[in-house]
Amino acid sequence: MQAPEVLGGRYELRGVLGRGGMAEVRDAWDIRLGRPVAVKLLYPSVSTQPDTRRRFATEARAAAVVSHPHVVAVHDSGVHHGRHYIVLERLPGQNLADVLARGGPMPAGHVRAIMRDVLSALGAAHARGVLHRDIKPANILFTRFGAVKIADFGVAKSADTPQTLTNRVFGTMAYLPADRIAGRPAMPADDLYALGVVAYEALTGRRAYPQDSLTTLADAIAAGAVTPLSVVRPDVDPALALTVERAMSRDPRWRFATAQQMRACLDPPAPAPQRTGVALAGAAVLILLVLAVLLVVL
Repeated sequence: MQAPEVLGGRYELRGVLGRGGMAEVRDAWDIRLGRPVAVKLLYPSVSTQPDTRRRFATEARAAAVVSHPHVVAVHDSGVHHGRHYIVLERLPGQNLADVLARGGPMPAGHVRAIMRDVLSALGAAHARGVLHRDIKPANILFTRFGAVKIADFGVAKSADTPQTLTNRVFGTMAYLPADRIAGRPAMPADDLYALGVVAYEALTGRRAYPQDSLTTLADAIAAGAVTPLSVVRPDVDPALALTVERAMSRDPRWRFATAQQMRACLDPPAPAPQRTGVALAGAAVLILLVLAVLLVVL
């Protein structure tokens, strides 16, 4: 029986958890600390490409800089026989895309809770100058306790992102606003737009823009050709519906500029209780005083 591959004399590789365009994610065991981890390992075919290596290094640094309870933690990074790798916190393996593929529309309360966690993470990332640039269901992972963490900062933009990569359009088109697809530089509002699209998908059980062709998809996004959430899910409360629809707005001036703005719309402060009883009591006292004065005068 062949001995398992060990990276850096420490991380014992096991099964494959997932595969992407430039890397695979492996289940692994940290021999030194005796704990499960996930290892993202570049494919040999792309390990020699400078742009890919820079993006990989940016991912490790961006996630490490954020260091937030709702961001998948980066434990380590290195190179093993010419292949670059990142060691990540190991989660149960289920992501929002898996849940939506099985279950259809999600309860509004659950979607709101997911949005709160993601907004908390994005607020922290943006405050540190990091844009995720690829918020989508597959990059929202569940913990064993039901909270979520965002993963895959592979196309993140930060202060140390090489200029050659800064102005390129990265991300998944179905979750990008039209002006970003057209080439406008990335900004925090793009991550919030993407979260709005994710929330729409979670609440309706269908993609906001289901077009398969990139050309027809771009045209649909540019036209804002999406059925209003309030029509598809009339049971969703007004604050949640407004938050999702405003985040996804075709007009960039109507979108949220910060995660804090979006959270305030999602969870507006409760209205102050009306002091009806106190007002009535005061009116009654005033009437009695008036009557007393009239009796004295008469």
